[in-house]
Amino acid sequence: MAEPTTIAPISPRARRLRAPLLLTVWGLLAFEAVGGGVIFVARVTAGMTPGETVHVLAGLALTASYALYQWRHWGRVAPFRARLDYAIGLLAACFMAAANLTGLWLGALWWRERVALGSAAPVDYPSLLSAVHNIGSMLVLTFVGAHLGAVLLRDRRQSRRS
Repeated sequence: MAEPTTIAPISPRARRLRAPLLLTVWGLLAFEAVGGGVIFVARVTAGMTPGETVHVLAGLALTASYALYQWRHWGRVAPFRARLDYAIGLLAACFMAAANLTGLWLGALWWRERVALGSAAPVDYPSLLSAVHNIGSMLVLTFVGAHLGAVLLRDRRQSRRS
């Protein structure tokens, strides 16, 4: 007769990586990244912005989800420590805040044109605001990935020492 196998308990980190709020943030971030990329390329190449309404609405959902996630996350990892994962995480959070704030501003311009004025004309977005939003969004993806990588690398080193 085979011996019963024991299932190792799920680590707190693994549980957090599967948390519904984090999965929501990751899903919305991926959706916004792809949608933003499509809008960026279409605007530059064809002068159109397909999926703009969905991008604005998903951006609102991402902003709210991220704010709640970050509040909880910082409550767990505070205070700031002089380590690579914290420094990269701070950069990611700053660029995420910049991308969200500029996105909300662009969304307000979109809302005014589409909803308040009921116009189908292209929204006249300020170039500098669009540039800050686009570049900030690209930096978010860079630093969020680097932050996650630095945290996982740190955990791997700690588990080898144990």
